[in-house]
Amino acid sequence: MYSDEEIWKSLERCQLKDVVAAKPEKLNSLVADNGDNWSVGQRQLLCLGRVMLKHSRLLFMDEATASVDSQTDAVIQRIIREDFAACTIISIAHRIPTVMDCNRVLVVDAGLAKEFEKPSRLLERPSLFGALVQEYANRSSGL
Repeated sequence: MYSDEEIWKSLERCQLKDVVAAKPEKLNSLVADNGDNWSVGQRQLLCLGRVMLKHSRLLFMDEATASVDSQTDAVIQRIIREDFAACTIISIAHRIPTVMDCNRVLVVDAGLAKEFEKPSRLLERPSLFGALVQEYANRSSGL
């Protein structure tokens, strides 16, 4: 389906090339049920690599960075910015940095859509999103 070269390139973009190259089976390495032989972050990166190979124009992400460390989160955000710039991305996220690069943010409160706008515009005025950003900033700075 895909050439080894295409797969290696995708793994490199996802910063998994060295991990796979170090495995005895290399590209023939198995992914166990539920991906238990990979870390949570590696599983997320493998999924993004697979989508890269498919050249999908639509990407759905449900809490893609919720259980990963900040370094893996940064890698995922870079991949999304650089490799999926021409795609429509629908992302469910609770981490503020995850949504700051989005064209539009939908803020849902108690199951209802409350705001739908560019993050920068929502920050220009009092908004639920602005309150979430402030809360995140306070938590991040230890306040």
